[in-house]
Amino acid sequence: MANPVYLDYNATTPLIPEVTDAMRPFMEEAFGNPSSSHLHGVIPRRAVSNAREQVASLLHCHADEVVFTSGGTESNNHAIIGVARTFGGKGNHIITSAIEHPAVLSVCAFLETEGIETTYLPVDGNGCVRPADVAAAIRPETILITIMHANNETGSIQPVSEIGEVARHYGIVFHTDAAQSAGKIETNVDTMGASLVSIAGHKMYAPKGVGALYLRRGLSLPPFFHGAGQESGRRAGTENVIHIAGLGKACEIAINDAEALQSQMQTLRDRLHEGIKNCGVNICLNGHPKDRLPNTLNISFRGLEANRILEEIGLDVSASAGAACHSDGVDMSHVLVAMQVAEVWAKGTIRFSVGRMTTEADVDRAIASVFNAVTQLCRL
Repeated sequence: MANPVYLDYNATTPLIPEVTDAMRPFMEEAFGNPSSSHLHGVIPRRAVSNAREQVASLLHCHADEVVFTSGGTESNNHAIIGVARTFGGKGNHIITSAIEHPAVLSVCAFLETEGIETTYLPVDGNGCVRPADVAAAIRPETILITIMHANNETGSIQPVSEIGEVARHYGIVFHTDAAQSAGKIETNVDTMGASLVSIAGHKMYAPKGVGALYLRRGLSLPPFFHGAGQESGRRAGTENVIHIAGLGKACEIAINDAEALQSQMQTLRDRLHEGIKNCGVNICLNGHPKDRLPNTLNISFRGLEANRILEEIGLDVSASAGAACHSDGVDMSHVLVAMQVAEVWAKGTIRFSVGRMTTEADVDRAIASVFNAVTQLCRL
């Protein structure tokens, strides 16, 4: 039996061969500590420096503004908690949105236990934050605005450039979680107007357990980890050279393949959408019809249950549910709740996300599997 078609690239991505090749020397002969002054440390140290340049090229920033982390979650924690610690004397108010990843929402909830107040902005029907709402939420004590670049569930791209302008106008630090957007769409820190940007390796064909935080020059945050002072004193701990090399290579490939990959993913995503629309059941698109990630398709099947659909297609397709139905009711994702998607639609929500390895044959197999599943379920 053939393996299921993988359509869950927003959850994680496989390593691509070029990334594996870039990592291999540091799993074998080039094992030295990059902080060592002897020859065994030279090649690992150069690899970390090269990877920093590669990440900086993706983000259009200076290499010394890149801090390597263990992933998007740590980057978000470092950014948000760091700002709270640094600017606590100025104020105690953070602005975020109701559709953020838990790696942002949970950090804000933690800081609330320490006296930080958080405003959770609503979104429109397309799952987008309104810049005017950001401006209206600003108080004299506001120290941080943190709004994601693109939503992981719907793919809706947030108006970060406009939000960045608002932040600059009021002199407030702006952070954006770009874990889902980096490698899929342009992530230019100046265009976004962000002082802090988080990325995650495993969302862009690099390993799990590595990420980066862009930290604009002039903005100094306390170190997240304390120790020997690696990462220019900003993040202690011996560098994960193996994964850092992989992240750097993934960023380089993303730059070189950007236009072609975006076009390929959007074509496959739209092919999948059109095929499912012809399955003979009522569906609706969740997310912005145009301004969303080129690989992401979040759709609801009216009156059906997402977990039942996924059970039916499980041997053929790997995808993610937007709601879980059980005897006590329906657990809708916080994103669908924020978008005010009616339960009759929300309970049948599935996110499909294509990627670099997806083929037309994969998409057609997925369409056929979904057709068979919904046909069967509609008969029950």
